[in-house]
Amino acid sequence: MIRAACVQLNGGAPLDDVLATAERLVARAVSLGATLVVLPEKWNQIGPRERMLNAGEGADGPTTRAMSTWARRHGIWLIGGSISERVEGDARIRNLSLAFDPSGSIIARYRKLHMFDVELDGREVRESASDRAGDEIVVAPVDGLPVGLTVCYDLRFPELYRALALRGAHAFTVPAGFMLHTGRDHWEVLLRARAIENGAYVFAPNQHGSWDTNRMFGRSLIVDPWGVVIANAGDGEGICIAEVDPGRVTEARRQLPVLANRRPDVYGNLAAEPSIVTARG
Repeated sequence: MIRAACVQLNGGAPLDDVLATAERLVARAVSLGATLVVLPEKWNQIGPRERMLNAGEGADGPTTRAMSTWARRHGIWLIGGSISERVEGDARIRNLSLAFDPSGSIIARYRKLHMFDVELDGREVRESASDRAGDEIVVAPVDGLPVGLTVCYDLRFPELYRALALRGAHAFTVPAGFMLHTGRDHWEVLLRARAIENGAYVFAPNQHGSWDTNRMFGRSLIVDPWGVVIANAGDGEGICIAEVDPGRVTEARRQLPVLANRRPDVYGNLAAEPSIVTARG
């Protein structure tokens, strides 16, 4: 059994304040028995394009050091949602998810594949103007549970989750900054669908509150391999926590063997193209 927790916070405050909030919520999750803690997307700093670019950190920035310290101090597995990664010689940042083991070592790095380039109600958003997409999918070994790493908008691309499942993932992380407008109609539906389609757990920590005129949805969830929501953080700052039984994955896939019953001979191997990384420390 693994006791997993999702942290829900708002990254709009100054960095030191957000780090203090995250540290407190991680400690709270640990006090409730969590051995795996997952943070939201760009949890340390969120806001308009210029703020995100300025928030970019190098490989040994203050946020990465803080997450490593928390994992080591509490002896937990920590998936650091995502942060803005600054890369030397590139004007754009990467949306980087880091996984830490209980020693505080980085065991995997995943960079968000899908850029949020959309137009909603006449308002255009171009994440690709500030962020450079990654080009690898990543499965991280987390306390004996193979976990596929994804971020926010990735959720709308089921082929990514199928590819992760086919490469052995029994759970997915979906750290997010889902907004109210789409979140109230799509968030839970999509998370439950990804769980059901692949017989896998989903850990989905979301930000809450607002930045500028943008209101985030909150409602961080943990979903089991049958698609049942087993933990919900509701609104506001907090955590949600649940017991994770790896045997539930085996049982769900035995009852509904969709991975075994696929027909790539007819429709092709739709999940074969991206490069695969099993762990990237």
